[in-house]
Amino acid sequence: MLLAEVAQATQRLADAGVPSPRNDAEELAAFVHGVKRGQLHMVKDADFDARYWEVVARREQREPLQHITGRAYFRYLELQVGPGVFVPRPETESVVGWAIDAVRAMDVVEPLIVDLCTGSGAIALALAQEVPRSRVHAVELSDEALRWTRKNVEGSRVDLRQGNALDAFRDLDGQVDLVVSNPPYIPLTEWEHVAPEARDYDPELALFSGEDGLDLIRGLERTAHRLLRPGGVVVIEHADTQGGQVPWIFTEERGWADAADHPDLNNRPRFATARKALP
Repeated sequence: MLLAEVAQATQRLADAGVPSPRNDAEELAAFVHGVKRGQLHMVKDADFDARYWEVVARREQREPLQHITGRAYFRYLELQVGPGVFVPRPETESVVGWAIDAVRAMDVVEPLIVDLCTGSGAIALALAQEVPRSRVHAVELSDEALRWTRKNVEGSRVDLRQGNALDAFRDLDGQVDLVVSNPPYIPLTEWEHVAPEARDYDPELALFSGEDGLDLIRGLERTAHRLLRPGGVVVIEHADTQGGQVPWIFTEERGWADAADHPDLNNRPRFATARKALP
């Protein structure tokens, strides 16, 4: 019975415009029945829980899957998320992958890493987990987001602080090996084109940044330059429509070298990197 219900839910979600209807129908079924997705076939007909249709109806209204289940998966992590915090996206996993490779290539015993605009803590926690001897610091401005960040970083090695990313970590100036950020970067003019899951549920503070979407990234360029040691690297995510613009913020005149853009797993421009020039 459950598989038939999942098929029916898949059709309902598809009709509602949900981008991944089958995946979401299965995730919701697994959530309601307390099993993993791969175990759905083990749920007996008699054990079907009618609350399934309640959560399907919520997803039909484009409430994010992660808000309904209270969890988001990111690389090897399971994070707690909900209203008030930006839900991490799969595209950001490629940003972290590049950052990990860059840190390992530095051949630094205990690399010092700063995550600006940390949100749920996804990037900071992934780096702390996958670069075992790293010293990871993260900053978040929003009170609402921090409720979730604190839950996620509890028991980890991440040093979490509340504050504005533009003037954070003055105590680390000139010492950091890697600065990474997934900042807000959607232009205000694009509001109506943003997916309902983001526009109606993610905090605006995590989405929009001025007319062209690059206001905060321009500020973070100065923050990164202040924090990094010579030769240190910055990695900043951006929209796939901003691929030609972001590397130009990290110019030689402003003290940078090797500014470049990189694609995500769908081969769309996704993040820019630059190295702080040697004196």
